[in-house]
Amino acid sequence: MSEFRIKKRIKQITVVGLLSCLMILLMQCKSSYSGNVQLKNGDLLFVTAKESGLSGAINNVTQKQKTASFDHIGILEKEGSKMFVLHAAPKGGSQKQDLKDFIKDQKEDGQEVIIYRLKPEYQNKIPEAIKKAHSMLGKPYNFNYILDENSYYCSDFVERSFRAGNIFKLEPMTFIDPKTGKTNAFWEEFYTKKSLKVPEGEPGCNPNGLAGSDKLERLGNY
Repeated sequence: MSEFRIKKRIKQITVVGLLSCLMILLMQCKSSYSGNVQLKNGDLLFVTAKESGLSGAINNVTQKQKTASFDHIGILEKEGSKMFVLHAAPKGGSQKQDLKDFIKDQKEDGQEVIIYRLKPEYQNKIPEAIKKAHSMLGKPYNFNYILDENSYYCSDFVERSFRAGNIFKLEPMTFIDPKTGKTNAFWEEFYTKKSLKVPEGEPGCNPNGLAGSDKLERLGNY
């Protein structure tokens, strides 16, 4: 074989090798890309928290895991080819919102959506949970974050939806800043303006607490 043919053959082998490596890398990226997750009825959509304001204050006193930093949550409902989010939000109260609009709202606020799913052995709890969620639609948002039967905040709405299935648990609320050991200044002012006592120790729930349930598995970003 001539020197020219040898060099040509080496070049061909090199190109093929590089293309093979590139294909392997692309396949790995595709398989790890959580955007490929196929949403299922009853999936839980957690919204990442901001660093300041109400969002930051919620996360400051509730975050339990480094990978779970959330300030909002909703339940995905699939109706044929259409998808909606059942959730309670300051704007609109307890509502059924088109998934595209829900995602758009979060992106406009610079927040991401993380998908969680009930483990297989708890999937049978979803139909009843969605039925319960529908019964609460139209109720106003609970701006006091103190449990009552006439208004709901986001994690309260979800916990109630799944309550019959014992998926989540109410826990004593805390408003203590873990860095100072004192009541978070935001919450102190928040309840003072409402002429209410900080509900330290009262039963409640929050997105970070719900994300910590051992009955859920985290799938990745939407």
